[in-house]
Amino acid sequence: MTTSVDLSGAPLLKTDGPIATIQLDRPRQMNKITAADLAVLSGHFASVEKAGARVLILTGEGRAFSAGYDLGDIAARASSKEDVHASGFENVVDQLETLAIPTICRLNGGVYGGATDLALACDFRIGVDNCEMFMPAARLGLHYYSSGLMRFASCLGVAATKKLFLTGLKLDAAEMLRIGYLDEAVPAGSLDARVKELASVLAANAPAAMRGMKRAINEIARNSFDRSAADQRYRESLVGAELREGSAAFAEKRPPRFGADLDGR
Repeated sequence: MTTSVDLSGAPLLKTDGPIATIQLDRPRQMNKITAADLAVLSGHFASVEKAGARVLILTGEGRAFSAGYDLGDIAARASSKEDVHASGFENVVDQLETLAIPTICRLNGGVYGGATDLALACDFRIGVDNCEMFMPAARLGLHYYSSGLMRFASCLGVAATKKLFLTGLKLDAAEMLRIGYLDEAVPAGSLDARVKELASVLAANAPAAMRGMKRAINEIARNSFDRSAADQRYRESLVGAELREGSAAFAEKRPPRFGADLDGR
């Protein structure tokens, strides 16, 4: 028997030069993430890197970024005695965090449940100044998965993580800024311009240098720092094309041309 998978409302991928955007596209359901969406997201993440994008923006359509992962799917898997961990949500979020290119979460509205971890897996988070977040795990009786707890504690600290997970209280944009969940909160009318500005800055920087430093910083945060590998990347950068181009551009008072731009100049 063949089982059909409904991909209506699946996440959309579009590219604009070096900048790729993935948009959650189920606005009537506050961009709830379904089991079918996970393979789509994973495929988009892989294709973005293969296509040579330099920055990824993750956002939602409508009034919310995302209501999180479909609880009905979790319940169905638990009832069938299927390994809930195999649903793949944790793996997809981890995949996003470990993407080589820098990532920006454009928080167009509220972020709830597992979507709070999806956004946190991005390198930067810029949200509208009326957004909010809510982690209901304790109210639902759900022990959150390990990599998510580690990500929250390493990014936001133990106190903020306990407040989010153990109280289940809703936080407004001001508090999200205070605990470091948001990098910036801007009026809705300024959101696109600010995200584009940051994406353009990142896209113009040296991709290999950023890739290596992002990897090292993530390893340090997870207490898994491979110093010898980072030292090797540092030594290679000293004799690499990026440093030569960056130094030449600085001396000539012009924007640097890295990567494909450098190869084809």
